[in-house]
Amino acid sequence: MKPSKADSITQAAIIAALYVVLTFIANAFGLASHAIQVRFSEALTILPFFTPAAIPGLTIGCLLSNILTGCALLDIIFGSLATLIGAVFTYRLRRSKWLAPVPPIVANTLIIPFVLLYAYGVPTLGASFVTVAIGEIISCGILGMLLLFTLDKYRMKIFGY
Repeated sequence: MKPSKADSITQAAIIAALYVVLTFIANAFGLASHAIQVRFSEALTILPFFTPAAIPGLTIGCLLSNILTGCALLDIIFGSLATLIGAVFTYRLRRSKWLAPVPPIVANTLIIPFVLLYAYGVPTLGASFVTVAIGEIISCGILGMLLLFTLDKYRMKIFGY
């Protein structure tokens, strides 16, 4: 059974709220401010595998997180864009569980190093590609896949299909 519009809006809002809370938790532990950033919220980027409602949920959650944590304007815009791109392509590749974390890893790895360079003046663009990729592999590839396999067991109860 396909979820109603109200169900989809509710799912998107819950995902956005979870993204913000998990971002604040990672920040509180200092995991999002080093060369290799591990954001727990990035594990949620596998959710479009289960529901299209995750696309606006993740995008809005990232946008709010970046605003509320005081990110630079370029980070707010392009970080949210990277999340949107990753979410859309995760949804489009939803036929394979193993591909779910690939789009957010690729989108963030290709976009965020330029944000670090132009918004924050991080001078080592080449190193930023490596460190962002490592952080995304940990957040999306490892934590995200653990989340995916856990949620898959309860797919019908959580997402209704």
